[in-house]
Amino acid sequence: MAEILAVGMTHYPPLTGHDERMSSILKRMLQHPKLPEELRLARNWPAEMQREWGNDEGRSAAERHRKQLVGWTQKVRAALDAFKPDYVLIWGDDQYENFKEDIVPPYCIAAYERFKFHAPPGNVWGETGENSYDVPGNVAAAKELASRLIEDGFDMAYAYKPLHHEIGHAFANAIFFLDYDRDKGFPYPIVPVAINCYGRRVIAQKGGLPLFDRELSDSELDPPAPTSRRLFDLGAATVRALKNMPGRVALLASSGWSHAFLTAKNHYLYPDTPADRRMYEAIEKADYDVWRNRSGRAIEESGQQEILNWSCLIGALSELKRKPKELGFVDTWIFNSSKVFLIAPPG
Repeated sequence: MAEILAVGMTHYPPLTGHDERMSSILKRMLQHPKLPEELRLARNWPAEMQREWGNDEGRSAAERHRKQLVGWTQKVRAALDAFKPDYVLIWGDDQYENFKEDIVPPYCIAAYERFKFHAPPGNVWGETGENSYDVPGNVAAAKELASRLIEDGFDMAYAYKPLHHEIGHAFANAIFFLDYDRDKGFPYPIVPVAINCYGRRVIAQKGGLPLFDRELSDSELDPPAPTSRRLFDLGAATVRALKNMPGRVALLASSGWSHAFLTAKNHYLYPDTPADRRMYEAIEKADYDVWRNRSGRAIEESGQQEILNWSCLIGALSELKRKPKELGFVDTWIFNSSKVFLIAPPG
């Protein structure tokens, strides 16, 4: 029977860059032609948002935000190192990276021998494409897990090589951040499980920022993402499968929570923090059915598409009958997304 560590973290892309660019998504949304004119001026924003923006367009706030995020990723890394997993299973979203118009599975295990990738240009570490990560996979574990999930009623897609992209940023950035000081490397094999979190906008919006030229009609949108209920149950089934497999396994959910650029009701300027807080409080109380019963419509209205990665993690916690040992919420008005961190060790 596997021993299991459960952790959750962010893969926030601007954390790979410099502080002066951390508010770039907000600045881009300020150019949206349908934004109400008064909201182009910071003096008309909510008071908390104005304070975070400050008199330097968020530069000072970015430094504080980075410090909080890096501090939490270091806690997650310390938990991994203390646990010493045989491999890390990562639930992350594929944002029009490996899965495009030719196929979009609801979820897919990457049973690759190795994963080679590097930080994006202009990164905070000053790395170029020559500074690549070369992380081993665990083909045997991935195949056995896929087999057990299929036998448990989940039609799990699997792949032995990438289709369009070596590895999505939900997975790569998690590894970058878990080696943020570039002093430890990342010695643990990984088993990525890509989730189609972006659902109706994964192809239509290419898993990214809203279209500026027009609103998408219902007929232009894609089929929906898997439901939170299905992914919660997938996380629980993953634990059941692992109970019959050997080794030490870390289960990691990689995502931001509500995203400003997905939250139409906030004019794409800031995330739905109240909705995120409700989901966070449900974890604090171990009221995990709140997660299982979260509707797809509510998730989309709050720009919470990426919490579907966490639905797998919360389903796993429910099956383990485990509460987090450490849980942290890092909110923001100007840096696109709420970030949450979780550490739930065995015992």
